[in-house]
Amino acid sequence: MDWIRKNDKLISVVAVLVVTVLVWEVLCWYFEARDFILPAPSRIIMEWAEAPGYFLKHAGYTLMTTLVGFALAVVLGVAMAVGIVHSVFLDRTLYTLLVALNSVPKVALAPLFVIWMGTGSEPKIAIALMIAIFSIVIDTVLGLRSADSDMINMARAARASKLQILMKIRFPMALASMFAGMKVGISFALIGAIVGEFVAGETGLGHVILLSQGMFDTPRAFVAIVILGIMGTLLFYMVEVAERILLPWHVSQRSAHTH
Repeated sequence: MDWIRKNDKLISVVAVLVVTVLVWEVLCWYFEARDFILPAPSRIIMEWAEAPGYFLKHAGYTLMTTLVGFALAVVLGVAMAVGIVHSVFLDRTLYTLLVALNSVPKVALAPLFVIWMGTGSEPKIAIALMIAIFSIVIDTVLGLRSADSDMINMARAARASKLQILMKIRFPMALASMFAGMKVGISFALIGAIVGEFVAGETGLGHVILLSQGMFDTPRAFVAIVILGIMGTLLFYMVEVAERILLPWHVSQRSAHTH
């Protein structure tokens, strides 16, 4: 009973997924849906079983571009946020530029990255970086600016340097906001990788979906979509697990354990 109480959220998610799959299967059987319109879950599983290595290869490529793009977005995004918080010039220029860039549809910019970087993994990583970085910068800036002003004034009175205030006060208080941005950013990085594969790519789950569309192979496209859903969910919860490990003291984690 204790195990069930501690993992009630996970059990609820699994139960909802199982019921959804069963209803989907029954409806496809009852209405005799054709595979090229809406394949049943059993048909999707059979498609996966026919060539698991094929799908794993493409999934691994998409995962690699996603993680590299996300890692670069975290490093550059945090560095930009620090610069924006400490520089009025960067606040008025770089921050405005990021907002304007985020307003441009990324699909419209993707072909330019292909022209500039070729058809390898570089444009996919760049697009993943570009889409993921905005949320990381915004939330990190919010966290850094939300630091307790009294603590900062006391540190300045004690002649602490800007670096010491940043590392000892601002960063610890900003970690919760940073992780919030990273949880959004990891999902956006996956979207960016797929957008890059749609525009130009010979490998990856986006490429599999495009090929399946051209051949009206809907079951194969659904296998790629299901893998993407599983991958995105796991990546999100990996960031959440890292947050729980690094921020066990934060109020959000304490409230999560009490419900």
